[in-house]
Parts: sequence; structure tokens; C-alpha cells
Amino acid sequence: MAFTPIPFRAAAPGEGYFEDDSPIRVVNRELIVAFSGARALLMQASHPVMFEGFYDRTTGLQDPHGRLARTATVMNTIYFGRREDADFQTERVRRVHSRIRGELPEPAGHFSAGTPYAADDPQYLLWTLAPLFESADLIYRLYVGSLDRDARDALWQDYRLVGRLFGLADDEMPRTIEDFDDYYRGMLEGGDLWVTPRAAELGRAVVFHPPAPFYMWWLVELVNFVIVGALPRRIRAGYGLSWDPAREVVRRGGAEYVKRVLLPLLPTVIRNTPVAGGRLLPGPPRAEDDEPALRRAA
Repeated sequence: MAFTPIPFRAAAPGEGYFEDDSPIRVVNRELIVAFSGARALLMQASHPVMFEGFYDRTTGLQDPHGRLARTATVMNTIYFGRREDADFQTERVRRVHSRIRGELPEPAGHFSAGTPYAADDPQYLLWTLAPLFESADLIYRLYVGSLDRDARDALWQDYRLVGRLFGLADDEMPRTIEDFDDYYRGMLEGGDLWVTPRAAELGRAVVFHPPAPFYMWWLVELVNFVIVGALPRRIRAGYGLSWDPAREVVRRGGAEYVKRVLLPLLPTVIRNTPVAGGRLLPGPPRAEDDEPALRRAA
């Protein structure tokens, strides 16, 4: 199978979809918000049709961390890169999505065997987008700074533009932050989200055991603590992750310390993600050039 590098080229003023003071850049340039992507993945995979139909039916699970890296590069290109590069990469994603069709081979949650799925179905595209926004919004407000109603709405409007790049129409996404909150609450409280045993197993393996060198174990454990603590209780239980009041006290106290004491003292070169300064570390991930190699669902 052939592989080609995905390039990342930082956008100069006027070259990207977003300018430097846009809400989506202000939020996602914070390094700690980069950890929200792993939480978003767990939220996305808690939808059994999305997991069983998409994640578990493509070659992404043969190289899950590579897939995560490629996804991060696409998103960072949208946030911080050039418009033409974002267009190229999102068009490629849409082309792959258009090929993923199938039916659930067995029951999952309240979805019966034979439930059809399509990766470009607006309801699934929206549940791909929504956890990305909600996780970034949540982690930013927990660890970085407050966002009032208008700031959250402006951030959501930026994410609506991201949704359009992936094929969602305006009327297929919540229009305001209030509409989004209603939608997201409905997803959490409704019956669609149900973590399958395989999603729990693979989600824990992929998110909590990244290919980091041994001397970074402390950072991995810290990030895992942040991710687990920020998950909704029912979703956390679905993944078989334990939590208790003592850890919640530590999490809340740590979040306040980071927000009020630590981050204001850090220089931007440490506080901000390298991609916000035009760099990908440790380097651009590699992408599959042979898209038809996606395994078809049964």
C-alpha cells in the first residue's frame, strides 16, 4: 500500500478559513485543549452505529494511533492551515465517507441487527462534529478561561463552518449555542449512546495507551486523568472507567490551579500547541494514498 505525507502549511493572514483572533483558533491553540480530541473520540465511539459501522469496519483500527494523527492533521489544517489545503483534505475525507455503506451485523444498544449506516449521513456527520466542539469548549472552560454565552455561540459558529467543510448543510446543524446545547443534552439523555463491549475495549486501548516513550508516562497518566474526569458519568461507566469523589475533588482543584496559577505564568511557546506556530511535532503523519483499501462492511 502506498503512503504519502500529509503536508501542513501554516496560513498567513487571509490565507486560511480563520484568522488568528477567531474563537476556534483562540481555543484550539491552547495545548491542553489538544487533549480534548481523545475525549471527543470516546464520545463519538459511544454511538454504536458510528463505532460498529465506521471505526470497526475500516482499516483505521489496524493503525488506530496513525488514524488519530491523520485526523488531528486534518483538523489542525482547518484551524491553522491554508484554505486550499483544508479544502483538499476535507474533500478527500468526504470521498472516503461516500464509500462507507453497510448494515449492523448484530444488535448494538437499541439498534437492531441490519440497521443501515452511511458515513455521510448528516446525523452521523453531526455526531462526529458535536463532540469535537463540546470537548474543546469544555476543556477550555475547565482549564483555561471562562466563555460567556456570546463567546460560546461564536465558537460554535466557527465549528458550523467546519461542519460545512465535511458536507453538512446549515439546516443540518444546530443554529445557535442554545440549539446545540439542546441537541447535545438530547443525545446524552436519549437512548442512542451505548458503549459496546468492543468500543470499550478498543477505546481504552487506543486513548489511554498512546505510543509515548516510557519517560513520558507521567504526562500520559495526567492526560488520562483529565480525559476520564471530563467524561459524562454514564459514558465513563460504559467504558468501564472508575471514578470517585476523592478524584473529583483533585480534578476540580487541579483545574482551578491550572487556570488561575499555572497557565498565566507559562510562556506561549510552552502553553500553545506547536501547530499554532506553524509546526507539527514530531512531524507530519502519513496518510493512506490507496483509499479503496478501506475494508467494506459486510
